Amino acid sequence: MDIRRVVTGHSDEGKAVFVSDEMVAPVTLALLPGNEFHRLWGADTKVTFPDDGARPSAELYFPPIDGFRFGFFTIPPDGGSGAPADLDVDAAIEEFRVKLPGLDEHLETDHPGMHTTATIDYGIVVSGEAILELDDREKVTLHPGDTYVQNGTRHRWSNKGDVPAVIAVTLLGAHHRNVN
Repeated sequence: MDIRRVVTGHSDEGKAVFVSDEMVAPVTLALLPGNEFHRLWGADTKVTFPDDGARPSAELYFPPIDGFRFGFFTIPPDGGSGAPADLDVDAAIEEFRVKLPGLDEHLETDHPGMHTTATIDYGIVVSGEAILELDDREKVTLHPGDTYVQNGTRHRWSNKGDVPAVIAVTLLGAHHRNVN
């Protein structure tokens, strides 16, 4: 799914203007078929107005302290097709690292999908059904319109439904005593 991103700014005379109106294609990965990541906007520094509407620098998937990210992510139903049998795993891992830089550094290899980040995440489920799992397998199922505030806790996402779950999310870089 492509998502439309409309950006405003200011003209040289100080008037509000539309500076960008474009469709943004998702980041997709061979390693995670059905998952989509829309990296719509973000910055690695304190927020300032980009009057010309230029997209600020946001290199890594997760923001540093004082940085932020805005986007969507899509979780396919559990038990989907999975990675193809003939997948070149080394190439798929490299693709993952290039397209979503820094994300892999937060994933726990011995607990697939579990991760902890130095961010405060605000999200709203747009469609589908998403399951948020915390420590000790504690889970909550979120439906369209449900929101969450994720305060740097260890978690993973899943989807027991039969359609993809789409979540709009804003991530704010924060100090976290357990995450670099």
